[in-house]
Amino acid sequence: MRLNAIAKVVEGAVLSGNGNPEISSLCHDSREVREGGLFFAIRGGNVDGHEYIQEAVKSKVAAVVVDRQGIELEVPTLEVADSREAMSAIADAFHGKPSSSLKIAGVTGTNGKTTTALMLCHLLNAAHRNCGLLGTVKYDLGGEDAGVTHTTPESTELQEHLARMVENGCVAAAIEVSSHGIVLKRTEDVRFDVAIFTNLTRDHLDFHGDMSAYFQAKRGLFEQVAASGEKKKTMAVINSDDASGRKLLNEFSRGSISVVSYGMGIGSDYMAQDLRQTREGVEFTLKVGGRQLRAEIPLIGKFNVYNALAALAAGVGMGLNLREAVRNLADLPQVPGRLESVSDGRAFDVYVDYAHTPDALQNALETLRTLEPRRLIVVFGCGGNRDREKRVEMGHVASRFSNYAIITSDNPRDEAPEDIISDIESGFKGEHLERIVGRREAIGLGVSYLIPGDILLIAGKGHEDYQEIAGKREKFDDREVARQMLRDRDHVRADMVREQREEIEQKKKEREEREAREAREERGERYQHSRGREWDKPKNWRKN
Repeated sequence: MRLNAIAKVVEGAVLSGNGNPEISSLCHDSREVREGGLFFAIRGGNVDGHEYIQEAVKSKVAAVVVDRQGIELEVPTLEVADSREAMSAIADAFHGKPSSSLKIAGVTGTNGKTTTALMLCHLLNAAHRNCGLLGTVKYDLGGEDAGVTHTTPESTELQEHLARMVENGCVAAAIEVSSHGIVLKRTEDVRFDVAIFTNLTRDHLDFHGDMSAYFQAKRGLFEQVAASGEKKKTMAVINSDDASGRKLLNEFSRGSISVVSYGMGIGSDYMAQDLRQTREGVEFTLKVGGRQLRAEIPLIGKFNVYNALAALAAGVGMGLNLREAVRNLADLPQVPGRLESVSDGRAFDVYVDYAHTPDALQNALETLRTLEPRRLIVVFGCGGNRDREKRVEMGHVASRFSNYAIITSDNPRDEAPEDIISDIESGFKGEHLERIVGRREAIGLGVSYLIPGDILLIAGKGHEDYQEIAGKREKFDDREVARQMLRDRDHVRADMVREQREEIEQKKKEREEREAREAREERGERYQHSRGREWDKPKNWRKN
């Protein structure tokens, strides 16, 4: 795509410099630029891309997009009002407007985005509607995996992934839309067909400042979809049991967008009732209009029923048959790091979950309490350089809903782990806790405490395979560590059993040897006694 054509994509853009180069790629990171590419100088929270323009020019980029005036370069410059906004529009055009060729659902909310997106993707694929996925745990481009960078990738990467989905035969896509992604305009030029709202609880206030701004960020997705509703049929799927969800329902029910509610309260369009929880999953009655269907999911937790309702409503809105979709819920795969069981049929249970907010931690603990464990033990921490106030709340939640807590490090980043743990402990009511800074040691301790009937929850990191300490990422996966600790425990237990068996066998051998020796001695005594009687006979007994 020629630079002149790219300049026409952005209203008000001013192109300066000589030449009209063919643009071969798009990039916003000077470390990853390629020769002939277009570099976007964007402003971040800590870094301003304008400071790296010369580095990009040295790497032989063909042109640069800026939103500062008076920058003169030896390559053509495209001056725009907002580099991020321009990057989204240009990325969409550069990759051929791929979202126009896909049915796309965007999932936003504090908790449940990952599971809901995975559920929806599963339902679409089960109905032979090839669906791509972009989210926290996986980028699936239609049978082609890509490395996950963010929950919602930057617009250049996002549009490229959507284009690959189209090339790979996808007809639909499920995308997790984070509040960061909305505010930073990563999804601004995605043509969504469905917007899903899960819930809103405290999170990311270090970025948004307060809950009002956080809500407005989430609301931005529905404004975008509602605007598209004037041109095509669009849908909003909203949790009516959530206070923020009810605000969205009231606001958007009167617009051009079709609104569907879900929940467990009376009046929801998709309503779940008569829940029955087991260790294998949840069964419930689904009410849609005048219809009632019995449904089941192989995932535990009331919150997963909410996620299933959202996925069902969105799937039907994207053309799925309701009864078939309900049947396919029963075959849902395990969601990585979302109450993922790692105990493999032992006499106790160990779960790993991504819960890193007070609400998510409470949901996970309350769910596990319904399984009636002998004791519920939790290992958790909080991230560094993030919202400090939620630490107190998470400490309070752990004290209320667990029998014993081990407070440890999460991703301390640039903060001292001991300080984070102290913040958490300040909200903890009671003395049923321990402080263990090392996360590996904390998990090992939790595993060592388990006896039959107990449940251990390892919360905070879920699917993540790293730990961020002092600016460095070190390999660390709660699931791998927990399984290793369980194997070590099994080995210790096996060693104990072996030692006990060897001790029993040794004692048996010693007893048998003693009994044999005693038997020999007794026979010897009888023999000696009998010989003694023989020699006591008169010497001339033969003559007699």
